[in-house]
Amino acid sequence: MQENLAQYSLIHTQHVAWGDMDAFGHVNNVHYYRYMESARIGYLDQLDIFNQSVVTVVASSQCKYLSPVVYPDILKVATRVEELRNSAFRMSYILWSEQQQKIVATGDAVIVCVDKTTLQKTSIPENIKTKIKALENSVGNNI
Repeated sequence: MQENLAQYSLIHTQHVAWGDMDAFGHVNNVHYYRYMESARIGYLDQLDIFNQSVVTVVASSQCKYLSPVVYPDILKVATRVEELRNSAFRMSYILWSEQQQKIVATGDAVIVCVDKTTLQKTSIPENIKTKIKALENSVGNNI
């Protein structure tokens, strides 16, 4: 498992809260998206993208549920950029359960850059592309 996490440029630690579970006694599906969002924000913070002339918008996202998660658990939410495009990038996620010692979900999202002023799709700033490539290269993910 450690080799899986080592290939991801950001690992977010997520404590599962009692209130994350639903009436069926497992973590509700909406929380997986929140967990991935927390990892994504951590990644974007590393890029300093929130101080740029762009904002980011999730154009699409998906999650594949592999095993139910219950309280108490701690998840490692690993994220990386898989693909750089002109105005968007695709991120992937794995959610690793400390309690189960396995991957319990995977996901991905397409993130689009939008100009803060015009609110129109725009190119990823070159300095952000450079930071993404450096971050990914640091873990052997050559995009």
